[in-house]
Amino acid sequence: MKTRLTQKQDRFALFLFEGLSQREAWIKAGYSSKYAPAIIDSNACRMEKTTKIQARLAELRAEVKSAAIMNVEERQERLTEIARARLTDFMELGQDGSWVNIGPETEKGGAIQEIKSRTEYDEKGSSPTVYTSVKLHNPIPAIQELNKMDGVYSEPSSGYQDNRQVNIFVVDNETKDLISQVAGRTRLNNGHENNQSIQSGSPSVGRGEERHTP
Repeated sequence: MKTRLTQKQDRFALFLFEGLSQREAWIKAGYSSKYAPAIIDSNACRMEKTTKIQARLAELRAEVKSAAIMNVEERQERLTEIARARLTDFMELGQDGSWVNIGPETEKGGAIQEIKSRTEYDEKGSSPTVYTSVKLHNPIPAIQELNKMDGVYSEPSSGYQDNRQVNIFVVDNETKDLISQVAGRTRLNNGHENNQSIQSGSPSVGRGEERHTP
């Protein structure tokens, strides 16, 4: 929100922002110059330190900074310029052949990445011929960036995790037989314990007691 100032205060802040001294800004803003220079300097210094003037100066700095930064539309225009540019946009064809024509007003100039030029002479060292080559920016990254800005596609979330798991065991035949025997005994013991629990309604008998049973 813009700071509310009187017309003179706003002019005073603007002149300070432009680089004028406190006394110059004070007088140019329309304040009285009839006082002694020391009084003018004191009044101008006191005014510059006020909250309103400092806030207005901060706004002016922010406006300049904002103007120096490309907004979304400008960024899209530059990316589009890169994506659409063709080498033929910078060439002209005449009776003597084709040549590169690039100047300050050349359209799509932002798409140019590099310009090289060399001069060659004939065997006698005369009749100079200038060769110019133009290299454009790669349009693919520009197109991808435009797609992101327009929401055409979205990148996969970096938090995605693949929880699939594959376990591979390699054992010899002797180990397989041992595993089968242990698994079989475990099933028999578990079945025996479950049957006793169901019949007696009490916890199953421990293995230590089973070894002492006739």
